[in-house]
Amino acid sequence: RVHGGSRTIHKRVDDVAAMSLFEVISQQNAVSTNRVIDYFLNEDEDNNKVLFVKVAAIETDSILKRDDEDAEKLSKGIQIAIDKGVLDANIDVEPTIEVDVLGKSSDEVADAILSQVPSGENGIVIVLQGLSGTGKGTTVAKLQQKLSNAVTWSNGNLFRSFSLLATAYCKQHEIELTESVLTGELLHELEGMLQFGKFNGIYDIKITGLGFDTYVSEIELTELKSAVVSTTIPTVAKFTQGEVVKFASSAISLMRQDGVNVLVEGRAETLKYVRSPYRFQLTLSDKQLIGQRRLAQKVMAKVIEGVKKGGRGDGDDEVR
Repeated sequence: RVHGGSRTIHKRVDDVAAMSLFEVISQQNAVSTNRVIDYFLNEDEDNNKVLFVKVAAIETDSILKRDDEDAEKLSKGIQIAIDKGVLDANIDVEPTIEVDVLGKSSDEVADAILSQVPSGENGIVIVLQGLSGTGKGTTVAKLQQKLSNAVTWSNGNLFRSFSLLATAYCKQHEIELTESVLTGELLHELEGMLQFGKFNGIYDIKITGLGFDTYVSEIELTELKSAVVSTTIPTVAKFTQGEVVKFASSAISLMRQDGVNVLVEGRAETLKYVRSPYRFQLTLSDKQLIGQRRLAQKVMAKVIEGVKKGGRGDGDDEVR
């Protein structure tokens, strides 16, 4: 949280909202983010530029620290899966092509990736990895626009499905969900309640068991987003990395065989178990841009919030 200088930041936020930039900002995309960064870095008033750079540096440090912590947690989860015999310890990973996104638009990054992929082919799996703030999500969205018959895959709903079932199991057996409950036998049982395939014309995950007979697409915005599921995800995810990785790999292979182009983004620790010759690592040669992007997104949110309220922002508010 940044307390000092928040009044100045709010003044600049109000100035941005008053300019013709607002139409661009309201789109909240990569172009908007870059315009806000340019606005602050090219400020005539040095104090505003210095403050933006200082706050962005704090954001960068925070993001990189969290990424390191996440990587450590992922590695521990993968090691648990290896110890259980769910995942192999030694695998051959295809070469990864680095793409420096510095100074590139999302279209240019997507085009750089597609230039390395055979055109006109179907059943291609593109693996995209990189640190937070390098634009993986934006790039995947662009790739999906540019590729025909393309879908994206995320493990998020799969972890939530395991958490939903684990929670239901504990409730039915009147026990608390702890690490000791998540044995290999139970996780294997829960995995058997999840089936990936084409249902009702779309690819989906069917959940059957413990009182459930539904599809992820039907509950992804309700039960899978419930407070109890969100609370248990950290514990469940620690012990289901292997199961999720294997399930995802099988699902991606099934879609590929069906001629679907699959876009997978995430962290290298888990993506190394997805087989594909088209692997890309998004990098930023200037890591300070990571924090600048995140801060610009927060500024845009403040601008839109202020306009929706119909007035200028309160200078005493904090910029978070």
